[in-house]
Amino acid sequence: MTDSSAALNNLLIMCLAFTSGFIIMSIELLGGRILAPYFGSSIFVWGSIITVFMLSLSLGYLIGGKLSLRAPSLKQHGFFFIVAAFLLLPLILFGNELMEAVFLVIEDPRYGSLVVSLLLFFLPTTVLGMIAPYSVRLLVIDTHRSGHVAGTLYFISTLGSALGTLATSFYLVLWFEVNQILISMGVILLAAGFLAIYSSDTFHENKRTLEAVS
Repeated sequence: MTDSSAALNNLLIMCLAFTSGFIIMSIELLGGRILAPYFGSSIFVWGSIITVFMLSLSLGYLIGGKLSLRAPSLKQHGFFFIVAAFLLLPLILFGNELMEAVFLVIEDPRYGSLVVSLLLFFLPTTVLGMIAPYSVRLLVIDTHRSGHVAGTLYFISTLGSALGTLATSFYLVLWFEVNQILISMGVILLAAGFLAIYSSDTFHENKRTLEAVS
């Protein structure tokens, strides 16, 4: 009973971490395609995109870690996915209009791409960055194994990022329009969020059982 409960809890959180890692890198790669019509695809543009993603992820890790100290729950974890999905809407609905407005004011591709990247990608990526440290807290039962748990989870998340990079660059951009991919990402995030919320009671019941045994 205990082993099966642990396995179910681990599988659920690992799948969610994999999903977030996949989508983060997919959106980052799509960023180059999105900005290209207005600012080109030079090293300046990619430098802006990578910088914004690194900053937003670092902030997300910090916020997620702090939130994990306050009665962490799988339900709140699920809301991260849902919020991230809704934060993709401005990119899908108003991305072109926003880029055109910025381009008319800032023609320099260095600063124009940096401003656009901040406006379009900073918030959803920050929320997605909150998922990894929060996931670690949900899985840790024995503090002596916290390093192993964190290492395994970041391995799964990074594996998702690697596969998201390959899938997006090798296949998705050839088969679908950018907005179709982004909409699909939003739907996946919503599905993951609702799955987490739906599974919350069972997850925490299993976790209490495991904590009582250990």
